[in-house]
Order: sequence, then C-alpha cells, then structure tokens
Amino acid sequence: MAALRYSLGSVALAVFVVASVTALFVAFNPTALPGGGEYDRTTVTIASEGEVVTEVEVRVADTYEKRYTGLSDTESLGPNEGMLFVHDDESQYAYVMRDMDFPLDILFVAENGTVTRIHHAELEPNASEGGLTRYRGVGKYVLEVPYGYTNETGVEEGDTVRIGDY
Repeated sequence: MAALRYSLGSVALAVFVVASVTALFVAFNPTALPGGGEYDRTTVTIASEGEVVTEVEVRVADTYEKRYTGLSDTESLGPNEGMLFVHDDESQYAYVMRDMDFPLDILFVAENGTVTRIHHAELEPNASEGGLTRYRGVGKYVLEVPYGYTNETGVEEGDTVRIGDY
C-alpha cells in the first residue's frame, strides 16, 4: 500500500511539474496557443467628410494570439497594406513595437468608425520588453499601416473608417 501511495505521489508531482512548465511556456509565448494560424483579410476604407481618402488591404488580428504577434513576424508592408486589430470591446489600449523590423503609423478607431488617435511609431531596436514605448489610444479597432502613410494620404483624427467584410 505504501508503494502505491508513493507511485501516486510521484505521478501527481510529475503532472504538476509538466503543467507548471507548460503554463510558463504559454505565458512567455502566447502565440503557441491554438488560434494563431492564418489571418483573415479585408479592405479598410478611410473617408474624410464623406469622401474616400484611401483604401488599405489588411490582415485581421482578431484573437489574443494574433494581436500579440501583430506584425512582428513581417519583414515589410506594401504601400496600401496593413493590419487591423479587432478587440472585443472599445477601451483604452496600448500598443508597442515589439520585435518590429520597420516603423508604423498606428491608428486607434472607435466602435463607430471614428479615428480617435494617430501615432507615428519609430523602431526601438535596443529597448527591452519593459522599456518599449506604449502608444495609447481609445478604440475597438487599431489599424497599423506603413510609417508616414497617414501624412502621405491626408488621413487625420476624426476621419471615418469602414471595415469591409468584418
């Protein structure tokens, strides 16, 4: 009987160790969770006073894993290309330039489609995770496009965003 208790105790300890290691791995690598995978794509149209200013072809990051990874696995964007981050609720969010190879314009977009904030985010090649600049804004959506895109196209805070199939 003592041997059986010893064996059960060893199994319980092994299960606890494996679960703990797995939890730590996922905590530091959230993209390892299911739900990563391929991105849906759609078109985002930005208008000012009812007139279309530009259209952007975007990948949609609509899960925690996809939002966490963002564009950090991307070498570059084309001129009218970007990523649309979709949150469950409109709220205050902060975005960082984690493991990025190129700078971005970051647009926060309210649930009603209004651009609430635009940031021009530079690269931070030597910043540690805790030292990254946090680009903050309120929105349900966040649109990332090539750096300077909003200046080149004339997109401004207050403009309206329409999201294609999403």
